[in-house]
Amino acid sequence: MPRLVAKLSPLAVSKFVKPGYYGDGAGLWLQVSPSGSKSWIFRFTLAGRQREMGLGAVHTVNLTEARAKAKECRQLLLDGQDPLEARKATRLAETLERARAMTFDQCASAYIKAHRAGWKNAKHADQWENTLATYASPIVGALPVAEIDTALVVKVLGPVWETKTETATRLRGRIEKILDWATVSKYRLGENPARWRGHLDKLLANPNKVAKVAHHPALPWRDMGTFMEALRAQEGVAARALEFAILAAARSGEVRGATWAEIDLDARLWIVPAERMKAKKEHRVPLSKRAVALLKKLPREGDLVFPGAREGKALSDMSLTAVLRRMQRADITVHGFRSTFRDWCAESTGFPREVCEHALAHSLPDKVEAAYRRGDLLDKRILLMQAWADYCAQPATAAKVTPIRGKRKTGGRSA
Repeated sequence: MPRLVAKLSPLAVSKFVKPGYYGDGAGLWLQVSPSGSKSWIFRFTLAGRQREMGLGAVHTVNLTEARAKAKECRQLLLDGQDPLEARKATRLAETLERARAMTFDQCASAYIKAHRAGWKNAKHADQWENTLATYASPIVGALPVAEIDTALVVKVLGPVWETKTETATRLRGRIEKILDWATVSKYRLGENPARWRGHLDKLLANPNKVAKVAHHPALPWRDMGTFMEALRAQEGVAARALEFAILAAARSGEVRGATWAEIDLDARLWIVPAERMKAKKEHRVPLSKRAVALLKKLPREGDLVFPGAREGKALSDMSLTAVLRRMQRADITVHGFRSTFRDWCAESTGFPREVCEHALAHSLPDKVEAAYRRGDLLDKRILLMQAWADYCAQPATAAKVTPIRGKRKTGGRSA
């Protein structure tokens, strides 16, 4: 009587070299691939559909072990279970069990590490870490990432959603990205509880209707003269960097990273390379007489114009803010001086709007206008920045309109 099961032997298994399937019986097959590799297959039919399930390679699973695995599969079929689905469920359960040891904070650190190289600067990574450490970590940081649900996300966002709306919306987006990373990494399952559309938008107020975007607190332009007089009395590299930033209407990061190679004192020009500009486009900054005089008084002890305390390192992000604090001006920000400059341009001068926007390295909002104005209006900006420096050197006075070409004569009278 022919054997219906256990038809193979270890010796026979070792000798099979021709590609194909060799049955052991009861659904267990030896598969020899065209490349010569061998593996075990369990074949079964469920709901009229024939299926195959891999049981492992011969070099890892021997014949006895393969028969045991096939027997487990047959027992599942007797219980009405699909062996493939049962194995999938077991693996998912194991994944979830491992995920219990992976906390939200650990996932956040892993996400930041994986994406840090793609972010523009270290400040961006610092913002991620600080925001999460301040608002998310105290509530969900130590929890298994697999257990974070909608209620916990709302618990993190709720207290700051209406009082610090912009920060809260950024926090939500960061949590969403971290949970997406955890799902792809198989540390959690299911929908993302931090997603906005069709989910949190049903539980939290529309951020655009909660509060308007808060702009950087700025010094009133009429107070510039008095402020600059007090600033010039401050000592230190950071104070000079702040003064230069104001005279150049530049961003803090652009000034702190400025090098002597970017500055032509004879031409009175500072050329900021594209990689250090927010818009990734080279920006030429005309320097006023006051700005040039300031630079000439600085020691040249390295590449950086405004070096920090540590050799070869730039001033920190908070150095310029610290100057304002020493001056007891916590009511304004460094970035706010760009707004002060823009307000002065609009309310106290006759310089065209596009000249003022170019001075701030802003793109023109009208795309058609921007397409036709391909230059950077440098000649006109030279006049603008000198007028700004002259104004900053005066004590606070009533507004005076500064014409683009100074005084012009009309009918024998100055106008």
